[in-house]
Amino acid sequence: MNWTEYKLIDSGGYEKLEQFGGYVIARPEPQAIWNKSLSCEEWENRADAYFVKDKKSEERGEWKRKPAMKDRWFVNYSNGDLHIRMRLGLTAFKHLGIFPEQAENWDYIFDKVCHIGGSPKVLNLFAYTGGASLAAACGGADVTHVDAVKPVITWARENMEASGLDGVRWVVEDVLKFVRREVKRGNKYSGIILDPPAYGRGPDGEKWVLEENINELLTLCSQLLASENSFFVLNLYSMGFSALLARTAVRQLIGNCNKEEYGELAFTDSFGKSLPFGVFYRMQR
Repeated sequence: MNWTEYKLIDSGGYEKLEQFGGYVIARPEPQAIWNKSLSCEEWENRADAYFVKDKKSEERGEWKRKPAMKDRWFVNYSNGDLHIRMRLGLTAFKHLGIFPEQAENWDYIFDKVCHIGGSPKVLNLFAYTGGASLAAACGGADVTHVDAVKPVITWARENMEASGLDGVRWVVEDVLKFVRREVKRGNKYSGIILDPPAYGRGPDGEKWVLEENINELLTLCSQLLASENSFFVLNLYSMGFSALLARTAVRQLIGNCNKEEYGELAFTDSFGKSLPFGVFYRMQR
């Protein structure tokens, strides 16, 4: 990955210490089961913001910030002709609006869109703040960006404008509802990007559970993906899913491909400890 504005400094004790642009952030990381390499005092001295969990909630919390720490700032990602600028912010759910490990998928998406050429239709589901949408748009794709959370769509639009891009179609809707309707319409896409959470809610309270809904969604996506000159990207964060499982689920439904890649997305901290951030499966045909 070609990050110049992100670095995993240290990890351990179920936490990670990261640098995003000009700021250092400390926050929980359940997979960092080993010991920290730096002392707790060094973490506190380095961190501009430290996430503290709410004792009454497994997901929510608050940030302890140094006076100079801003609520919002931007980072840039570039690789060749791919250029993305994204706004970061301290949220109550410990997220910042970006998953740096996804840069590897951004590179893949940009390359595949450029290889297809023209203005291929690309569908990004559970699209969050739009890193993958921007990578596809930067390559010239006609992008449909779907997420159930309206403020996240607003955030993604801000990232598009900051990146000097336009033309993304924004859809605030439950993903399954949208994809079912697209299948009925007979629409086809040259690229589909799928980054589902373990759990989620649609705008009208629709329930998403990865284990219960992923097979239906993959089945529908197999009907939307163009049979030739197309690509598919699946990313999974659930700790119970392996890359091999993702490959098997996709290949059963989508069928043969010309080339496939699968594995773990990870960063290695400054002390040589490799921290996994999820699994991926990518294919082209």
